[in-house]
Amino acid sequence: MNALRRHRTLERIWASRPGWRGKLTTVNNNDIGLMFLSLAVTFFAVGGILAMLIRAQLATPRSAFMGPDVYNQVFTMHGTIMMFLFAIPLFEGLTVYLLPKMLGTRDLAFPRLSAFGFWCYAFGGSLLIFSLLAGIAPASGWFMYPPLSSTLGSPGINADFWLLGITFVEISAISASVEIVVTVLLYRAPGMSLDKLPIFAWYMLVVAVMILTGFPPLILGSLLLELERAFGMPFFQAAAGGDSILWQHLFWLFGHPEVYIIFLPAAGVVSTVLPVMARTTLLGYGWIVAAAITLGVMSFGIWVHHMYATGIPHMGLAFFSAASTLVAVPTGVQIFAWIGTLWKGRPEMHLPMLWILAFFATFVMGGLTGVMVAMVPFDWQSHDTYFVVAHLHYVLVGGFVFPMLAALYYWLPHFTGRQRYFKLGKTAFWLIVLGFHGTFLLLHWAGLLGMRRRIDSIEPGAGWELINLLASIGGFVMAIGFALVLIDVGVNVVVTVRGRRNPWDAGTLEWAMPSPSPSYNLASLPKVHSRNPLQDDPDLPVRIARGEGYLGDPGSGLREILTVEIASGWPRCLVIFPTNSALPIVMAFVTGGLFVGMLIKVYWLVPLSILGVAALAAWWAWSLGSREDLGLQPVGHGLVLLPASEVARPPGWWGSLFLLLADGVFFGALLFGYAFLWTVAPNWPPSAWLEPGLPGPLLALGGAVLAFGGIRLADRAIRRHAGPWWGLLLSLAGLAALGSAAITVLARTTHDAHAYDATLWVVAGYAVFHAAVGGLMSVFLMLRAAAGYLSARRIGEARIVRLWIDYAVAAAVLGLGAAWLPGVLT
Repeated sequence: MNALRRHRTLERIWASRPGWRGKLTTVNNNDIGLMFLSLAVTFFAVGGILAMLIRAQLATPRSAFMGPDVYNQVFTMHGTIMMFLFAIPLFEGLTVYLLPKMLGTRDLAFPRLSAFGFWCYAFGGSLLIFSLLAGIAPASGWFMYPPLSSTLGSPGINADFWLLGITFVEISAISASVEIVVTVLLYRAPGMSLDKLPIFAWYMLVVAVMILTGFPPLILGSLLLELERAFGMPFFQAAAGGDSILWQHLFWLFGHPEVYIIFLPAAGVVSTVLPVMARTTLLGYGWIVAAAITLGVMSFGIWVHHMYATGIPHMGLAFFSAASTLVAVPTGVQIFAWIGTLWKGRPEMHLPMLWILAFFATFVMGGLTGVMVAMVPFDWQSHDTYFVVAHLHYVLVGGFVFPMLAALYYWLPHFTGRQRYFKLGKTAFWLIVLGFHGTFLLLHWAGLLGMRRRIDSIEPGAGWELINLLASIGGFVMAIGFALVLIDVGVNVVVTVRGRRNPWDAGTLEWAMPSPSPSYNLASLPKVHSRNPLQDDPDLPVRIARGEGYLGDPGSGLREILTVEIASGWPRCLVIFPTNSALPIVMAFVTGGLFVGMLIKVYWLVPLSILGVAALAAWWAWSLGSREDLGLQPVGHGLVLLPASEVARPPGWWGSLFLLLADGVFFGALLFGYAFLWTVAPNWPPSAWLEPGLPGPLLALGGAVLAFGGIRLADRAIRRHAGPWWGLLLSLAGLAALGSAAITVLARTTHDAHAYDATLWVVAGYAVFHAAVGGLMSVFLMLRAAAGYLSARRIGEARIVRLWIDYAVAAAVLGLGAAWLPGVLT
């Protein structure tokens, strides 16, 4: 088969349907990545317009441009859009598009999950934009502190749009993170061991794990606040045993790691682009990987520095202040490695390099002001002033937007297959950089002069008038620069001629394929021997196109891909990916019914949507697997591998493991909130503790033993070529007993009487939910066994169900133990 015929065959196998229906049913990473990027840029434009409205309002004293109510909605939505609808989805889109290409594979680990994540993002973001256009947007700030955001301060529907819309969007982030982690660990070119990973892949692996461990506390906080608003469960109301400070802990447990979740992908871009612009290799690869991991870990230990003014004990202040300054160490390691890379190379001042230099200057300035606000005495003076606003923008715009503009111009030839001709980009560069510093450098000054953040007007004679006027002018200059970037990209995409495949002479695998890339990315999967395979073997793209790598023969007509051993990169198994499907968008739409039902108080929609999601999930899973043992399959170069359905830990097991990691962090945050209210909140203890009695603990203990042991009996039976029925029935009975034990807690408490009772309701509800999930998975496994999908070799599905049941048992035992413990002790 020649290269052209191979290309046409692979394109027919992997391509999406033509027209708009193809966009609704595509599961291809190229399409999903571009859709993510396009929508994120659209939201950025909306957020930028809102920023200009803010600067227009503050340009003159006592401005009547906007009233206080409208202004509060505008600044809340500006922060919300930029943080949740632009920054994170933008790098997710870039990663979805680029990561498989860099890793030398054909797609991400779970293509339908990518599509589902995108549609959740689109629907959740649309809810928020609708609220803005309808004049009922949230107005409590993008951090939504209660009681301002509770029914006491926001009795309307406004805050509900934020709580439910953002939670919907975060499903997308969790989905993308599971995709990224499993893809980086398992889906790589043969031979690409961990020490040969592209540096961008290391950064995204760290970021994805951070999202899985950083987002659940905010999801929990949003859920608790929505339950308080909808059903009167007083988690944040001091009069009934709640505490609004709990929201701040949950929010900043997410909020501070999010700053590094946004920064690290940008740092990955810098570490990828900078060596190419300097015509050399990256200095200190191992040190940079270690610094990124260290930064990710340390970012979770410093959330309290956002709360210095809330009455934290002095010992805690000292600890978190010291920890906050230590974050500068791994950041400094990366910066010095980048400077060393420039020093040993021959930098060329192309447009991506200009944006990286702007990043250096701006981010270092933002980092220095970050060390300042980490000092408790200074923070007490500058807290809630425009100094903090300016610091935040220096870190996020300088540390994220500038590197992403470098990424835009670096990978634009790969996206379009065209060379840049029109040079509006440099004009835009100077307008944006000068406009940005002209705005936010001045706002540091205004903050030091006492200008409070979130004010909707300034008074004459305050000393801030000229500063705000000049800052507003700078903001509009910056906006013109961003508009020029969009014009420059659009013109160069449409008008200019085709260019070379690898105009930068880069060494990573995304430049080894035609541009724009075909739907299958690589005609065959290359064997990798170094971190820069194209520099070692300039003829590699030709040999890939000729099908000289693995899976070069598309005669099966299936979407074939390989997984590898995590550490060594040696091929492990053959995976067959699903084809295009409307299932992801339908499932996202049905999932949206749950949030819309809560939003408009039509609560019967919630259980109906949950049932719909369960049915669609079963349909989703049923389409996978095989009814026969296929045995070893040829993948090229004389190598034969088992299909994924015949390995003990298929990719779905790994996906479940990391999804349960996020679930476990959610549960840990819930127990943290319970302990916080118990030890810190006012109006505790409650009037009476829950007394466990005897039936509940006996049900829980017996159920845990049956569920834990039953699934193992089923697993052993399958491996011995026997039926798993008795084991699954025992497991199902155990899960029913666990759920019944949790229901006894619900039956003996009143959800809205006290924060203690409300917390027990959530803990018990969590146990009931996971017992139900485990039960449904047990029934599903029974049906799969009856249909012939399980065998001694096809054991992977049983291992996945075992993982979920084990988690359900552990969560029920810990949760119910925590609920009954106070009653036992008293």
